Formats: sequence, C-alpha cells, structure tokens
Amino acid sequence: MRLDAYHNRGFSRGKPAWFEALWIFAQWAFLRSQIPGSSQRRLILRMFGARIGKGVTIKPGVRVKFPWRLTIGDHSWIGEDVWIDNLAAVAIGSHCCISQGAYLCSGNHDWAAVAFDLRAEPIRICDSVWIGARSVVAPGVTIGEGSILALGSIATRTTPAWSINSGNPAKPIKSRPRSSSVIALREAAHSRSSLPIQ
Repeated sequence: MRLDAYHNRGFSRGKPAWFEALWIFAQWAFLRSQIPGSSQRRLILRMFGARIGKGVTIKPGVRVKFPWRLTIGDHSWIGEDVWIDNLAAVAIGSHCCISQGAYLCSGNHDWAAVAFDLRAEPIRICDSVWIGARSVVAPGVTIGEGSILALGSIATRTTPAWSINSGNPAKPIKSRPRSSSVIALREAAHSRSSLPIQ
C-alpha cells in the first residue's frame, strides 16, 4: 500500500466543516464531561441530529463521531468511555446495554487497494442486546436481538438472535432463553403503533 496516495474524496461526512467543528467543541465540553447529566447529553446529541428514544442513559466520556448518523431506541444505556465511531450509520435498538469502553467501529480500509481506500459500513444493534465492556463491533455487523457479546469480545460477523457470543473473533457459545418480558414489550409497542389515529 501507498499511504501517500490515500484520499477520501468519495466519502461524504454528511455535514459542512463548520458544523462538524461545532460538534467537536460541544462533544468535548458537554458529552465527554462529568458535569452535565444524561438528559443534557441526550439534548446535545439531538441538537446535532441524533435520534434518541425516551429513557436513554448516556454516561460521561462517550465519544460519537457523527451524531447525525446515530439512532438509539428507548431505555438503552450507553456506558462510560463508549466510542461510537460512526462513519456510517449506527443504529442501537431499545433496551440495549452498551458497556464501558465498548467500540462500535463502522469504518475500515481496503488493504488490497494500493491507496488503502476507506470503507464504511453500517452497524445495527438489535433490541435487548448487551455489548460487554471493552468489546468491539466491526463494520457491517448486526448484533441479533437478545444477543450478548461477552467482555472483550470482537464481533466481526453478524450474531444470531438470543445467543451468547465470546472470543476473537466472537462465536456463539450458547443460546439464551427468549425473555417473555421482552416479547410482551414488543407486542405492546406494536399494538400501540397499530391503533388508529384519533
């Protein structure tokens, strides 16, 4: 590879440079700080284009590359020092726990290309998922509903629903019982969304 030939002219950052610069300052001053609470962090992320559900907890030290490419469902927890490196879209479902120091990486490079071309692929974390502390989710991966990615594991492929995954690369080591409470929550949400508008 020739890094002097590298360029990312084909990559769209999604917002103008001044907006991104403003985000960098806001992230440093508010999102990563210990001082504001979770509600202020949610507000800041929403102001910069993130779609955040109700009851979301965002701990100090969280890093988000592009909030305008982030979606988080209801009642999810984002732990201390989580890095959401979302060059492409990252969607986190409802009732998810992304534990301390987890890294969601949607960007990569084409090692076979002379110019080490940038590649970005979306990440999807389905509902009721637990991403263990210091775990990594690679570009293009979907973490299936109800799955667990164990402490320090690296998910390079999509995980089956209701599975426990561990290792590098992460592999399913056992299944986990489907939670009747999760199914009931999903059915209740579906029935509410199916109600006719008055």
